[in-house]
Amino acid sequence: MEDTNTPERPVRPVREGEIDLLELGRKAWAGRRLILKCCGIAAAVGLIVGFSIPKEYTTTVKLAPEITSAKNSLGGLSALASMAGVNMGSSGSADAVYPGLYPDVVASVPFAAELFRVQVATRKGDVETAVYDYLLNHTKRPWWSAVISLPFKAVGWVMSWFAEDKPAAERGEVDTFRLTRKQNAVVKMLNSRINVIVDKKSVVTLSVTMQDPLISATLTDTVLSNLQNYITAYRTDKARRDLTFTQKLFDEAQREYYDAQQKYARYMDANQDVILRSVRTEQERLQNEMNLAYNIYNQMAGQLQMARAKVQESTPVYTVLQPASVPVSASKPSKMLILAGFICLGGIIGCAWVLFGKDAVKQLKKE
Repeated sequence: MEDTNTPERPVRPVREGEIDLLELGRKAWAGRRLILKCCGIAAAVGLIVGFSIPKEYTTTVKLAPEITSAKNSLGGLSALASMAGVNMGSSGSADAVYPGLYPDVVASVPFAAELFRVQVATRKGDVETAVYDYLLNHTKRPWWSAVISLPFKAVGWVMSWFAEDKPAAERGEVDTFRLTRKQNAVVKMLNSRINVIVDKKSVVTLSVTMQDPLISATLTDTVLSNLQNYITAYRTDKARRDLTFTQKLFDEAQREYYDAQQKYARYMDANQDVILRSVRTEQERLQNEMNLAYNIYNQMAGQLQMARAKVQESTPVYTVLQPASVPVSASKPSKMLILAGFICLGGIIGCAWVLFGKDAVKQLKKE
């Protein structure tokens, strides 16, 4: 009878520096209970951490600003001005505050300081205060954050007993040149919660994250309005200053024309029947002065109208593609992602202990 048993393959010895995957697999299977315990403990910790982090709500708006250069924006206006005999100049510089700078504008200290006094209210109506007070005193933090910051608060409380009278800046007044520590902390909190992104199509996406959905929507709408006002004020600043100066010149020209008209009328009334040459000469001089004043007055009236049209032309137009609305669900934290991360971390720690930790401890005990 033939022997049907196949001969066993010789086991290749493991060389020094090589990893035996089969041996590692057997170790992991033998210590599977410990690995599962580590995953269970990590899952419990992940649930505690996930439910300890306060909910955050994000409101997002999308804005399409008008992008024009000075040459394009004044093209039709220059043609209209040339018909009226007014030279608008050949300014062709592009807009200095283009959408790519909007994130820097929103992140600036003066812009953030304007939000300090904005009044907000929670959805439940239990808190109604300013943004500055809300961020300092009404935002929730994880329990471990309060534990870590407790020693620093104690030191600050002790030092406050020896502090002298606070300056005006410490009493709540905002000086953007010299912020207090609390004001600087609020500015950093606002910068971390307000996000502005500009895509390749120059569409501006503005998002604000807060712990209350109504406050998030309210602050988003306020930031959007302040940003529009800032860009509008910048774009129309020079045109408004030119309008003010032109209005001043127009008022002076109008007053001089009225004065010359009155002088000419009074002189003509006083010398109706006089035919002296000197009287006619004075009459012609006063009439020429009146005509000159009228020409200047008429020209300034045209320039005034063009200055008003320039202000209107410089005012940018914004298209709100997606307005602000109160978010329904929280944007973070993602409890499932936190739970999955902790379970993976627990599994890695358990595997590392089973595969390498036990042997390392035994080796240390032998030594």
